[in-house]
Amino acid sequence: MEIDIYADVVCPWCWIGRRRLEQALTSYDGKVTVRHRPFQLDPSPVTEPVPLLDALAAKFGGPERARQMAAQVTEVGASVGLELNFERAIAANTFDAHRLLNWAGDRGRGDAAVEALHRAHFTDGVDIGSRDALAQIAAGIGLDGTEARRFLDSTEGSAELTAELAAARQLGVTSVPTFVLAGKYAVTGAQEPETLLAALAEVDERESSAG
Repeated sequence: MEIDIYADVVCPWCWIGRRRLEQALTSYDGKVTVRHRPFQLDPSPVTEPVPLLDALAAKFGGPERARQMAAQVTEVGASVGLELNFERAIAANTFDAHRLLNWAGDRGRGDAAVEALHRAHFTDGVDIGSRDALAQIAAGIGLDGTEARRFLDSTEGSAELTAELAAARQLGVTSVPTFVLAGKYAVTGAQEPETLLAALAEVDERESSAG
């Protein structure tokens, strides 16, 4: 089964949802192909590094609300083995990060790149809007950092990514993570592993009946 995950690397629920999918797949007998699909929660430019909590406070009603949201998602992340440090995280535009993901995917390192970008942003406080940082992340997963930086400094992959982002909107993706199973069944949100496993079984049954 093909599973497309529409996600953004600065979305904590996307990281949690991906981990929960991995947990679900340990109990799934079918063969799957998982693909990352790009989505930007906020395409606005970030002209200089801003602490993520400050950005969340401006967007969601003040510092106290931002801290409450961060505490909630940090607790959920910890339950699936993820370390989220909102106090360190830096708000970032993710267009270049998604370009890097596509570039890494073409070199067989897409899954590693997704994980590395989430961890850099949420755990290590890396500004993943920085091309220097992105090149270092690429090097950290076994790719050529110099080649990655050359790619990022070019316009390569930009038109393709813009088209992918537009395609996501045309499909009706408005929130992430969104899991599209077998190309036509959507599951939205960071669902529990049991829910995802049930969805996989239901899609298998529907596809078998249709066939």
